Amino acid sequence: MDQGVDGSRIEIGRSREQEGRRGTAQLLALLLPASCFLLLFYFYPLASILRIGLAPEGRLDLTALAALAGDAYLWKVLAFTVWQAVLSTLLTLLAGLPGAYLVARYQFRGKGVLRALAGVPFVMPTLVVAAAFSALVGPRGWINLGWMALLHLNSPPLNVTNTLGAILLAHVFYNTTIVLRLVGDFWSHLDPRLVGAARVLGASRARAFLEITLPLLAPALLAAALLVFIFDFTSFGVILVLGGPKFTTLEVEIYRQTVNLLNLPTAAALSLVQLACTLGFTVLYTRLSARVTAPLTLRPQTFTQRPLRSWRARLAAAIIVGGLFLLLIAPLVALAARSFVRLEAARGERAAVQTGFTLAFYRELFVNRRESIFYVPPFAAIGNSVGVATATALLSLAVGLPAAFALGRSPARGDGDSRPSRLGAVLDPLIMLPLGTSAVTMGFGFLVAFNRPPLDWRASPLLLPLAHTLVAFPFVVRSLLPALRGIRPQLRRAAAVLGANPARVFVEVDLPLVGRALFVGGAFAFAISLGEFGATALVARPEFPTVPVAVYRFLSQPGALNYGQALALSTILMVVCAGGILAIESLRVGEVGEF
Repeated sequence: MDQGVDGSRIEIGRSREQEGRRGTAQLLALLLPASCFLLLFYFYPLASILRIGLAPEGRLDLTALAALAGDAYLWKVLAFTVWQAVLSTLLTLLAGLPGAYLVARYQFRGKGVLRALAGVPFVMPTLVVAAAFSALVGPRGWINLGWMALLHLNSPPLNVTNTLGAILLAHVFYNTTIVLRLVGDFWSHLDPRLVGAARVLGASRARAFLEITLPLLAPALLAAALLVFIFDFTSFGVILVLGGPKFTTLEVEIYRQTVNLLNLPTAAALSLVQLACTLGFTVLYTRLSARVTAPLTLRPQTFTQRPLRSWRARLAAAIIVGGLFLLLIAPLVALAARSFVRLEAARGERAAVQTGFTLAFYRELFVNRRESIFYVPPFAAIGNSVGVATATALLSLAVGLPAAFALGRSPARGDGDSRPSRLGAVLDPLIMLPLGTSAVTMGFGFLVAFNRPPLDWRASPLLLPLAHTLVAFPFVVRSLLPALRGIRPQLRRAAAVLGANPARVFVEVDLPLVGRALFVGGAFAFAISLGEFGATALVARPEFPTVPVAVYRFLSQPGALNYGQALALSTILMVVCAGGILAIESLRVGEVGEF
C-alpha cells in the first residue's frame, strides 16, 4: 500500500515537473521576439554609440564619467529633470483622474468623441505643441490679443513663454490622455458592487474609495504614472522650445552635447546616467506592481456604467468636460484658427495688430517657391507618416503582445514555476529602457550601427518604423499588463481541463478579455509614431519626410509665410490624427473588446 502511495507521489511529481518544463518553454518562446528585438535594435545601436563615445581609441576611457561626478552644473540638470518630472506627473494625475472616473462610470452623448479628441494632443509633435500654445497664450496669442483689445493695452498682459509653468502645462497637455485611457479603461471594468457593499456596511464615499477602489486601481495607476513620469523625465522638445535656454533636462543636454558640441564622450556618459535612472524607476515599478496586482472579477461596461440622471451629476460632468476642453482642446483650436488668420501691424500703433481671414498658408503648401529638390507635397508627407505609423503599430503589437502575455503570467497566481518569473522580472524593466534613452542618441546609433553589410539598412524604408517601434512597443506592453494580470487563472485552468491546448486558451480566453487593451496599445503605438521627431530627424530620408519633419522645415525658415505654412500643415496633421482616433473608437462595437 505504501509502495502504491509512493509511486503515485512520484508520478505526480514527474507530471508537475514536466508541466513546469512545458510552461518554461512556452514563456521563453513568448519572450523571444521582444528579447531579439531589443538585442538587435536597442542594445546593438546603443553599444555602437557608447563604443564611439567611451572607447574612441579602442580601449575603455572613463574620463567623461569621472568628469560628471564633479560637475555641479550637470547635478543641477539632473535635479531639475527629476523635479519637473515629479511635479508634472502629479499635476497630470490630478487633471486626468476626474475625467477617468467620468468616462469609466457614466454613459453620455459624445463620450467617444471626447475620448478621441483627448487623444489628439498625445500625437502632436513638440514643435506643433509649441506653436499651439503660442497661438493661444503667446505674445500674439488669442488670449493676449483679446485682453489688449478689451483693455486698450499696448503690450500683452500674459507672458508664460520660457517659464516653468509653460513646461508643466505642456506636459499635462500631452499626457492627460494616458491617465484617461489606462486608468479609465481599467476602472470601467471594476465591479461597482464592491463599493456598494462597503457603503452598506457604513463606509463613507471617501473611505470606500481609499480602501476599495484605490487598491484595485493601483496597477493601472502605477502604469499610467510610470509612463507619464518617463515621458516627463526624458522630455526634449517641450523643454527646448517652451522652456528656452533657462531650463535644461538630461535629454536636452544629451542633444546639445551630441549635435551642437559633437562631444560624444560626455553625451554617452549622460546617456548612461539617464539609463541608470530609468532602469531604477522601472525596477521599483515592477516590485510595487507585483505587490498590489491581484486577479479581479472584471465586468463589461454595460454592467458598470450608468447614465447621468441627477442634475448634480450632469453639472459635475459638464465641469469636468469643460475643464478637459480648455486644457486639451483649446490650444489645438487656437492653432487651427491661427492657420486661417494673417496678423499685420496696424499703422501708427506700435503694438496693435490687424487680423484678416486667409487661405494663403494652405495654398502655399503646394508651391515650391525655392525650387528645392527636397520639396515634398504635404499630402505625400501625411501619407508617409500614416504608412510608417501603421507599420509601427503592427510591429509593436507583434513584439509587445507575446511579451505582455508572458510577463502577465506570474507563479504567484498559480503557474507554479519560478524561473520564468525571474526572467520576466528582468525583462520587464528592460522593456522600458528605450523610453529612457535619448531619441537623438538612438537615431545616431541607428546610423552608426546599420552602416555596413550585412546590416547596411540606412537606405531601407523599414529603418524608420523599426526606430519608432523601439519606443512604441513598451506602451503596448504597459497597456496590456494590467488587463492580463487581472485575468483569473481559474479561467485558463478550466479551459485546459476541458481539453483546450495553450494556443486555444490564448485565442478563446485571454485574447477576448484583453481586446480593449489591445486597441489602446495599438492606438498608442500609432500615435507615438505620428508625433515622433527626435530620431526621425536623423533616420528619415530627405525624399520621404514625415509630417513632423516637414513642419520643422517650415519653422526653421524665417518669415511669417513659413510660420503660417507650419501652422497649416500642423492643422492637417491634427485633423488626420483626430479622424484616425475617431475611427478606432468606432471599431469598439457592443461587447467587442470588453472584459
